Amino acid sequence: MSNPKTEKRNFTSHDVAELAGVSQATVSRVFAGNTKVSEKKRKRIMEAAQKLNYRPNAHARSLITRRSMLIGIVMRTIRNPFYSAVLEIFHDRFSKLGYHLIFINSENENVEEWEIHKLLEYNVAGVIISDALLTQEAEDRFRENGIAVVLFNRYTENSENSVVFCDNYLSAKQIATYLVKTGHRNFAYISGPSHTSITMDRLRGFREVLDGRGISNLHIESGDYTYESGFELAQELMTKNKDIDCIFGGNDIIALGVMDAVRMLGFEVPNDVSIIGFDNIRMTNWASYNLTTWEQPLEGMVDNTVAILLDEINGKESRSKMLVMKGRLVIRNTVKSRK
Repeated sequence: MSNPKTEKRNFTSHDVAELAGVSQATVSRVFAGNTKVSEKKRKRIMEAAQKLNYRPNAHARSLITRRSMLIGIVMRTIRNPFYSAVLEIFHDRFSKLGYHLIFINSENENVEEWEIHKLLEYNVAGVIISDALLTQEAEDRFRENGIAVVLFNRYTENSENSVVFCDNYLSAKQIATYLVKTGHRNFAYISGPSHTSITMDRLRGFREVLDGRGISNLHIESGDYTYESGFELAQELMTKNKDIDCIFGGNDIIALGVMDAVRMLGFEVPNDVSIIGFDNIRMTNWASYNLTTWEQPLEGMVDNTVAILLDEINGKESRSKMLVMKGRLVIRNTVKSRK
């Protein structure tokens, strides 16, 4: 049963410090995101804060530290479970460091002026751009206002911002090598938008392996990284090209749409057609799909993005970084050997 006195009183950081058995300065450091406080003390402070229902005043703190504890995250395809998982992990990591997220669900491919204005209005300390494109003008605006920016899971040529992404080129090469070694000869690749770095790198790696093996049977279709595009394009492909024996989905959502379309047309997976995806979202392990896919090192990508962004915010790093991370093939039941 809650204590009426606790509910009515507005507790301060001094009260939290007294209950946790630490100094008030230590409490302030924890809520300011200082990572030098021991995990044991941080846990005691957070438990005391929760018991007292204490919430630090973010605005007052920003006036003292001369920077906000707000991080902007810009995403476009939040319906994709991959990016839902990304947002969840970012929220967890930044919350533990005392930061709060300002989420922008970008309406278009490029980050728009009103979205930039909103982030500037909130005086964010840093920005993470995920599956949207950052124009040179937008880069300049953030730089002029001293806002650190890191690109996540996508890069643009000649960008001066730090970037963290999975090695899509190498991943696609390994996927193609696996499919060739298992005896496949008639390929299809259903991608996302053709102009993105993700699509271009995956297609380049996939095609390079096939060309090196003298395989020219590759059908390419560009979708939009949705279930619907995978479903519709697979229907068209398999209706016109019944000899296709494997389909590489540009992401897992596309691959799941492909699976359902192929089955609806009367083909068996993997006996007639092998299917492979990319991302290893939770749905791929469902019994009805059990999809073979490529797993991106999601938590590692997020952790490195957070570390790089905070280093730039705190002035520990002035040069931009490009961190390319490797993933791994997750073999399930949607690829059959045809040897």
